[in-house]
Amino acid sequence: MAAPSAADYIQGVLAGDRNILARAITLIESQAPAHQAKASEVLQALLPQTGKALRIGVSGLPGAGKSSLIESLGSLLLDQGYRVAVLAVDPSSTRRGGSILGDKTRMPRLATDPQAFVRPSPNSGALGGVARKTRETLLLCEAAGFEIVIVETVGVGQSEIQIREMVDFYLLVMIAGAGDDLQGIKRGVMEMLDALVINKADGDNLKRAQAACRDFRGTLPFLEAYTPGWEVPALCVSALEKTGLDTLWQLILDFQDFMQQEQRLIHLRQQQQVYWFESLLKEALWNRFQAEAGTKYQDLRQAVHRAEIEPYLAVSDLLKHSS
Repeated sequence: MAAPSAADYIQGVLAGDRNILARAITLIESQAPAHQAKASEVLQALLPQTGKALRIGVSGLPGAGKSSLIESLGSLLLDQGYRVAVLAVDPSSTRRGGSILGDKTRMPRLATDPQAFVRPSPNSGALGGVARKTRETLLLCEAAGFEIVIVETVGVGQSEIQIREMVDFYLLVMIAGAGDDLQGIKRGVMEMLDALVINKADGDNLKRAQAACRDFRGTLPFLEAYTPGWEVPALCVSALEKTGLDTLWQLILDFQDFMQQEQRLIHLRQQQQVYWFESLLKEALWNRFQAEAGTKYQDLRQAVHRAEIEPYLAVSDLLKHSS
């Protein structure tokens, strides 16, 4: 079967065809030069139809129940008539490059409901908790008419702040009783939040979750909020028992209203555009540098590997060669 043309991709995405959307994302993620040219054409044509969705980023410690929370919250939103897309980023193996991509199994309704779309993607070694083309994938979902796009990152770490430059609302998911809760996450991530939830607040864990919430409520005011004027809340939820979800959604709506005031959302999206520009520029310059350096880069890389030259001397030599 012949591959869809750029026009086929554009028309299919705008029509909300989930199959074409999935194929368009695969096209965007491809690093083949021929695919990149077509992907650029498709993305440029669809950009005017983007920017209308609410973008939510979700991070959390492994085992905190991020996927379960997204499934429960997403189901609530589907019941309210929203179209919901989920971009789930899985870590790639540092040895073989593969990913499990098992998020669809943890989101059964979102993976099958015609008003929802779940796209697992490997991070392919990209830092920041997201994949190389997460931003472009998010834009395609917006063009396809999804009103809420949720990005689930690979986990919490010091580098997982790139997601902050893509979303409007950033949620951190924690659980009680997982060691030292306050020390279990990085300060850099804490300073990026718009809200923090303690998940699994049910059964025998309910009191521990409530205590953890109180601890965070006492700590968060001492951290400078990423969004000026917004007080970062901490609340308890249970994805299993579906409690606290209405409160969480109302909180997100309140934040959305807050961002509409004084053109805060407009300014945020403008900053995100600049960040996207700089990210693309860095990638393009790096690719050009590697191409122009040719075998010199590979020779020096191998020399560093064999400890025949110090890294800083290799860099200096390479820059002289390419200047």
